[in-house]
Amino acid sequence: MGNMAAYQALYRKYRPQTFDDVSGQMAVTQTLKTQIVSGRLSHAYLFTGSRGTGKTSCAKILAKAVNCLNPQDGNPCNCCDACRAIDSGSCMDVLEIDAASNNGVDNVRDLRDDAVYTPSQVKMRVYIIDEVHMLSISAFNALLKIIEEPPEHLLFILATTELHKVPATILSRCQRFSFRRISQEDIAARLQYVAYQENIDLDDSAARVLARLADGGMRDGLSLLDQCASASTGEITADSVYACLGIAGEQKCGELIGYIAAHDTKKALELFNRLYIEGKDLSAMLDEMACLTRDLMVMKTAPGAGITMLSGVASDQEVLGLTRQLSSGELVRMMELIQQTLAGFTRSASRRLDAELCILELCQPELSLDVKALNARLTRIEDQLRTGDFVAPVAAGKPVQAVPEDIVDDELPPLPDDADAPPEVEIPEPVNEAPVGFWTDLVAAVRPELRLPAKGFFAATPNAPIQGVLRGDKLELQCANAFTMETINKPEILAVVSRKASAQLRRSVTAVAVDMSAKPLSSGRMEQLLNFGKAHSDIVKIRNN
Repeated sequence: MGNMAAYQALYRKYRPQTFDDVSGQMAVTQTLKTQIVSGRLSHAYLFTGSRGTGKTSCAKILAKAVNCLNPQDGNPCNCCDACRAIDSGSCMDVLEIDAASNNGVDNVRDLRDDAVYTPSQVKMRVYIIDEVHMLSISAFNALLKIIEEPPEHLLFILATTELHKVPATILSRCQRFSFRRISQEDIAARLQYVAYQENIDLDDSAARVLARLADGGMRDGLSLLDQCASASTGEITADSVYACLGIAGEQKCGELIGYIAAHDTKKALELFNRLYIEGKDLSAMLDEMACLTRDLMVMKTAPGAGITMLSGVASDQEVLGLTRQLSSGELVRMMELIQQTLAGFTRSASRRLDAELCILELCQPELSLDVKALNARLTRIEDQLRTGDFVAPVAAGKPVQAVPEDIVDDELPPLPDDADAPPEVEIPEPVNEAPVGFWTDLVAAVRPELRLPAKGFFAATPNAPIQGVLRGDKLELQCANAFTMETINKPEILAVVSRKASAQLRRSVTAVAVDMSAKPLSSGRMEQLLNFGKAHSDIVKIRNN
């Protein structure tokens, strides 16, 4: 029990004791050291930045440095009576106040009344007010006068994570120092140092994972290392970090995005279900998917410099492979859908259902008809056509062939007398076939004169969304769906196709667009099918009787 009580958390044990120990804040620490050496100190400082970046640590170091009896190049010596008293918390002249629990005007008035007395143990009385944005308006007003004209022996150090909540009247009376997020490299290096000092076997990959999860905060990184070290009996690896923290691993996240890119709903949901059963946190899983999607977007828009901006959710090779499979439009839609799902978790009755619906929509954008879903599908087609890697589903169109103009839809053979099965329709063999390579040559001639998105639909492949069928002097551009039809059925586009087709065939040819997914039945064919249905019904009645 004694050992348990004596244990100190790693982030407390390895709190920086000098400015030189602070990681990732060189601009701040160097300026403070220079001010201490030159004696040009301000009477009030405001430290801003995200959590765990060193604000409170620097405030305590500054409090020691201004009172140190033997300063070393702007750093406190940590050996003199003043430094030891401040470190132990026994110095009554250096007070650390939590504004979250002491945010009333009465608390500030008490502070203001005590501030006028000269320090009893050290040279300067220092007030460190943490999370200062939590003070009430009346408390800020009470603090304003003493900050504006403090006694010579008084130093204020304010710290906050939410600068926008601090009144401008306070901001204008303080020297402001912004603490940046600490880089993953600096966090990983510090974690390795702490692990060495504590005899923790920390793998390099695990250190990088912990540094990424820390999200720029050294305290978070040390706390995560503490948690993983207490749960592990051997070497801490990336997999053991994922198992300890209950989040999806790198390979699993990349694998899941790979299934989404391939529109493989079955495998994506199976992998998600396996991760869920293993106890992976849903928020962390979607958060990793969002990070990887962001990485893919970065690589898509900045392929050169983007490699240095990756979050580390997946390996560089995996990111490069996935980048080729997803278009920019798809990535934007994926990112927004994941973020919407994450935002809805706070008020959701079933997070698992929400996450499964998210993955389903990611795999099948055709389930949604909003603009972003249509744009995602269109940009995917454009990317595939541009690279020649067209993998669209098999379309109903036929290769280019000439069909006589006198063949019309309602010229069907008569229905048989014994109509137990639908009649087989025989289409006469086409005549006056188009020249070999007509459609390929036509596509090559048309594309340079068209703009995106229409340009992306014209391809000389069997599965392209547009197929050309020549019927006499009419060229039908048979569209696989209404979206393709709407995109190309414009006079300026049809005019280009007609002009190029006429030039190739050396006769007048008119291009028309046809939506094959919604082509109505002709009246003749409809009448025959209705008659067939009535005859089939009569046969069934006779057999039943």
